[in-house]
Amino acid sequence: MFYRKDANMYLESIVVLVLFNFCVSTRIPLEVFQRYPTEHHHHGHKLNHLNNGNFYRKKLQEHVPLKVLYQVGTSEEDLPECNTRSVCNKVDLYDTPWVEKQCRCAKGKTCPMDLSTDDGHTFVEKTRQYKVCESIRKLPRCRYFRDTTWSITLYQNNVTDQVIHCHCPKNSLAYLNKRNVLHLPNGQLAFQYLFSCSPQTRLRCQRKEPCRLFTVRKRQEFLDEVNVNTLCQCPQAHRCPHHHTDYGVVSVKTFSEDTIKTYSGYCLPS
Repeated sequence: MFYRKDANMYLESIVVLVLFNFCVSTRIPLEVFQRYPTEHHHHGHKLNHLNNGNFYRKKLQEHVPLKVLYQVGTSEEDLPECNTRSVCNKVDLYDTPWVEKQCRCAKGKTCPMDLSTDDGHTFVEKTRQYKVCESIRKLPRCRYFRDTTWSITLYQNNVTDQVIHCHCPKNSLAYLNKRNVLHLPNGQLAFQYLFSCSPQTRLRCQRKEPCRLFTVRKRQEFLDEVNVNTLCQCPQAHRCPHHHTDYGVVSVKTFSEDTIKTYSGYCLPS
């Protein structure tokens, strides 16, 4: 089947990414596993997670204490200074909310860390909130497939710089569009991932075809980082699992080099 060919190619691409980054001692940003638009099909998902019933999340409380991780080190002082429109905090809402601090805002500014989406500093993508130091209220709108909505640059010391460039149109999602290898002045290499916007489609799932793909990395005990890709729309009177531990989800492959596992979810009777 066409899907099986695409799925195998996708898993092979994960193997290449995991082994390549493992050889140079870097940790792959999980966002790079967001699939190309011809390989996935989204169905009415909205960018604002608070209105999106298709992605799993627990009911949010106004003052939820967030578990804090640091991309490098154990404190703010260990983080690099943010560049313009760099993501300073990444809030994950897939399950119990937690935050990863990415960089320090310049000139003593404070990076937002709450769950608000209307503070003018929050860029929403699926079950994640990307917080930036500057206001993004006047952020331009991206063109489908052509503009880079955000980029991730991964350096060999495991420092990641994610920069917001424009926001996707309503009812669209970001996908990995291009990979670059950067040659730095110090002789080291950096790896850059560019993401563009794709409109959603409404193709129906075929028999025995997975409806959702979960890419899971174990960050700490009882703390998973999860990337979700919706593949197709379940037929009438059926539903697609929302969480990688739900009934109807099976393990596909494990990549021990980077503690990454992939799971496929299948349509179930409602």
